[in-house]
Amino acid sequence: MEALELARWQFGITTVYHFLMVPLTIGLGLLVAMMQTMWVRTGKAQYLRMTKFWGKLFLINFIMGVATGLVQEFQFGMAWSEYSRFVGDVFGAPLAMEALLAFFVESVFLGLWIFGWDRLPRKLHLATIWGASLASIMSAYFILAANSWMQHPVGVEMVDGRPVLVDIWAVLTNNTLLVAFPHTILGAFSVAGGFLLGISWYHLWKRRRDGIDTIGPDGSVLVGSVEGTGRDTADHQVWLRSLRIGAVVAVVSFAGVAVTGDLQAKLMFEQQPMKMAAAEAACHDGTGFSVLSVGNLGSQDCDDIVAVVEVPGMLSFMANGDFTTEVQGVNSLVPQYQAQYGTNLPDDPMYGERAGMEIDYVPVMEVTYWGFRMMITFGAVAAFAAAVALFLTRRGTVPRSKRLMQLAVFGILAPFGANAAGWIFTEMGRQPFVVAPNPDPNGIDNVFMFTAAAVSPGVSTAELATSLIAFTAVYSVLLVVEVKLLVRYVRGGVPSAMPELVPQHGADDDDPAGGDAPTNKGGGDVLAFAY
Repeated sequence: MEALELARWQFGITTVYHFLMVPLTIGLGLLVAMMQTMWVRTGKAQYLRMTKFWGKLFLINFIMGVATGLVQEFQFGMAWSEYSRFVGDVFGAPLAMEALLAFFVESVFLGLWIFGWDRLPRKLHLATIWGASLASIMSAYFILAANSWMQHPVGVEMVDGRPVLVDIWAVLTNNTLLVAFPHTILGAFSVAGGFLLGISWYHLWKRRRDGIDTIGPDGSVLVGSVEGTGRDTADHQVWLRSLRIGAVVAVVSFAGVAVTGDLQAKLMFEQQPMKMAAAEAACHDGTGFSVLSVGNLGSQDCDDIVAVVEVPGMLSFMANGDFTTEVQGVNSLVPQYQAQYGTNLPDDPMYGERAGMEIDYVPVMEVTYWGFRMMITFGAVAAFAAAVALFLTRRGTVPRSKRLMQLAVFGILAPFGANAAGWIFTEMGRQPFVVAPNPDPNGIDNVFMFTAAAVSPGVSTAELATSLIAFTAVYSVLLVVEVKLLVRYVRGGVPSAMPELVPQHGADDDDPAGGDAPTNKGGGDVLAFAY
């Protein structure tokens, strides 16, 4: 592999891994704030338990997200210095806002929330988790502002070959941003909803398996209790309410994702038509949406791709809101891109050995095509499963089937997969540009950058290979650590976050009050470990 490919692999691996934490942090944080609000308003024990348990998992995920997110900024200067020079004047403002107005506020309020239990008045303490949660959403807005500028440059003028920011308001109200932001946030809530659903199903199933909860003659649940274990009637309410909240959030979020996704697709057809043509494997102009195409998508040879299942008019609806307007395919778009941006990379030292190479304007079609479908499929499966869960738990518990429990737990991965696939599609589909051109006739001319020009010229292939291996190894270790921590505290149930519920811990590893439930022998608030 050459340096450019290694740099792209490195950034892709670390970014996708980091993005697994981001939606869960955003979605779960706001849900924890809502749970604590219910506790402050009602004083009911189940809401306090819900806040403590889900807050523990939120903190674990937040810490790992911070640790992995720091690497992203260093990568800009290490492997992508030319890119940093090109976008630096634009990115400086939104990224500074993200650090000072969002991440700093989020960290401060989160610290107050962690250490403020029983030290701050209830309502003031509640305000801290709301502040942290809303700041995380604000952080996403500023990050997406920078990313949306890469998709659709606005608010700048070219000075000596570099874009210079002249209108920050244009960047912060970019129409690409205004549809990407709600789409991303709703996707984050779908992740949090699936997370609540799967874990809650597991604990309700364990109560059924252990005979704590049984089904009466009329089909309703008979809630039981085990003295001294924390597995009482309030524990049942923790998992039932969490499951149903998660299921409702997942269903509503998917509906919102579908609506905002449609708006985003229509905008993409205008701003990045090649990306959407590749996502549909639409080699020729037409109106039909390909549900399934066959052929060698990886060959970039459109003549080898055939749509075997097609919905007439649907592609036109996705692009234009009608069923008759033809949408340009790859074969029509390639000559237009070549005429506007050239057939070969400029003969410039910044391109190194790639100078003069022919430009392939078609992104990797198998990635965009399947990534688009994986995003939709995983999201739809997660929403359907949530709707089924609402129906199956209408009488107050889950079926005793172990297979269903395993499906529910495994289903946690579906919305994560949808989010990751969506981001991979969005970023890979922009190639060969790292900053996509603005096709608007009234837009800014020549504000674009080929990915081939963005990599650091002073970094060797060997250095990038070494850093790629090192980052992948470190991130693999961090993945093991996070999964082990999450599994440990999930299996421990509510007592893992509130050990005071269990007077004495047993030794049975499968007992939520036993060896899997972490203790707090040092005293103080149990949430403080995670800061």
